Amino acid sequence: MGSLPITVRSRLLILIAALLWSTGGAGIKLSSLDAWQVASGRSLIAALVLGLALPSARRLPTWRTFGAAAASAATMVLFVQSTKLTTAANAIFLQSTAPLYVLLLSPWLLREHPSRGERLAVPVFVLGMGLFFLDQLSAGQLLGNVLALVSGLMFALTILGLRAAQDDNPVVLVWGNLLAGLATLPLALGSASRPGALDIGILVFLGAVQIGLSYALFGRGVRHTPALEASLLVLVEPVLNPVWALLLVGERPGVWSMVGGAVILGATAWRTVQASRPAAAEA
Repeated sequence: MGSLPITVRSRLLILIAALLWSTGGAGIKLSSLDAWQVASGRSLIAALVLGLALPSARRLPTWRTFGAAAASAATMVLFVQSTKLTTAANAIFLQSTAPLYVLLLSPWLLREHPSRGERLAVPVFVLGMGLFFLDQLSAGQLLGNVLALVSGLMFALTILGLRAAQDDNPVVLVWGNLLAGLATLPLALGSASRPGALDIGILVFLGAVQIGLSYALFGRGVRHTPALEASLLVLVEPVLNPVWALLLVGERPGVWSMVGGAVILGATAWRTVQASRPAAAEA
């Protein structure tokens, strides 16, 4: 990967991060622990792993990085809660509305104006997402759906915050997990559920790999990737999420889901190839 242009390498790092993120829904569903225990345990483990792996993160945040960390913490807690309350597919779909918020907010917060290609890609992704979960979304489980929708807004703010504080990304990542873990710890300790060996193993995987490693990769990749494009690339996560859910939990995607997945993968591949060409900056 070292011989690749930095623009391509950055986008590949984001795609690998999305692959690791995609295992979260199945992992959360497999755990017998409640949402507070999962949210606190995986974030505290992730904060420890990231703190050990990223020496530059071992410092106090500024007000700007603290705001980005708070958005990251909210994203992680809301996603766990929504996944426990609704289906893994609903949770990841509604969180994946983040590109729409980025499109609206990046000109105001970052002075980044989307290229023509990015503006054209957004409706393609929205179409793909709609098809992907057309046969799974339901009117029920309202609270879980609402929490997942809010997590999409928080994830958009996290992307914008990481983009704005590029040199402080490790601080944002560690403090985001630390805030999430500590904020939910009292509720986790008050739970009646007691973790077994499988639950502990799932928490370690979710914290060290699904969150810790993936966010480290994403933090590096987003340094050289526009915010909107980064938010579009990570939409491969909802494509892969139902695959893990099918293999590990038994949730079976429908025909429309597979069609939507093909649309999203195609659009992601197109944007990544376009970004690797010299003319991409003028697109």
